[in-house]
Amino acid sequence: MKKLALLFCVLFTVSSIAQTYTHSINSIELGQDRTIKIYLPKSYDQDSIRQYPLTIVFDADYLFDLYVGNSVLFAQKQKAPEQIIVGISQPGDMRYEDCSYDKGSSRPTKRATEFFDFVKYELLDYMEVNYRISPFKTIVGNTITANFTNYFFLDKDHLFSAYINVNPYYAPEMPAAVSGIAQTIKNNSFYYYMNTGDYLSQRRRDGIARMDAALSPIELEKFNFKFDNLSGATSVSSIGQAIPSAIAFIFEIYSSISKKEFNTKVKDLSPPDAIAYLENKYVEIEYQFGSNLKIRERDIYAIESIVIDKENGEYLRDLGEMIYKLYPESPLGDYYVGLGFEMNGKFKRALEAYKEGYMKITGDPEKADVFYKNVERVASKVKG
Repeated sequence: MKKLALLFCVLFTVSSIAQTYTHSINSIELGQDRTIKIYLPKSYDQDSIRQYPLTIVFDADYLFDLYVGNSVLFAQKQKAPEQIIVGISQPGDMRYEDCSYDKGSSRPTKRATEFFDFVKYELLDYMEVNYRISPFKTIVGNTITANFTNYFFLDKDHLFSAYINVNPYYAPEMPAAVSGIAQTIKNNSFYYYMNTGDYLSQRRRDGIARMDAALSPIELEKFNFKFDNLSGATSVSSIGQAIPSAIAFIFEIYSSISKKEFNTKVKDLSPPDAIAYLENKYVEIEYQFGSNLKIRERDIYAIESIVIDKENGEYLRDLGEMIYKLYPESPLGDYYVGLGFEMNGKFKRALEAYKEGYMKITGDPEKADVFYKNVERVASKVKG
């Protein structure tokens, strides 16, 4: 990699919540100063170890705040991890200079190649060195800057995991080029989002349709593709629709198990496979996004019926022991262990587990009363 040689002059144009910073960058690749914005989540200074996914947003003059606002909402609702977000300002004609391509070859022009190198060698290096970045990176563009994001997908280093193409203006050869790379993906997961709508010219829609035709037939586990047709929208409103749709798609794995996920991936699993699926889901979340989440109780309940109803509850103890490790203060692990023993006629051991769980309940008499019914039920069987 080229040596990082950036002079970051912090202007301290800071938002009221002191999380968005404006910087002036002296770029050697571009031979000029460029303005960027950096958004840091509220938790960034509270946790000195945690890593965060990084998102690079082109057209920051209008896309940055929109993306930040959506990312904050999704994180608050636990539908996506908190992200570090960098916006590159490209006012006026600068976006066309930065992201132009040769009409004959569909490759970046000399100026666009310099901008590509600025992002790859200077900006990303700076962020990796100075901030706690997880392996997962997203890149976002609109119209011609959306087309430009694809050059990073074509690059052999594959520095980004997710590509958001809002109302893309594709170079003629881009669909074939992207499709060719997508079909070779084997290891890391990639996410590709694009949208269209009747507010776009026929020529634009034709180019997007070619990309859809090239990517939609690809059936690879590691290549994830979503295409939105935002009929009835406008060129402005479509941006506000596309961004949250893309975030929901890209970070779907981060959310609790949805009805769709359960029906397509979980409900037909055996009990040990269902438990393994849950554990692997959260291992993947931690690896991809740097988010050290405990398994949510909601997701534990999602697989509960599988573990109870199949194989005579034989794997309830495994589920309970998993919960012991995650939530040692919770009676839920004791409940599942006790239920497992009870279903197999081992009433004395079930009674011990239920009593252990009952003793953990404090400050909630109603919950304690409900849980104690397990103790009473099994105690009567032990006496009998």
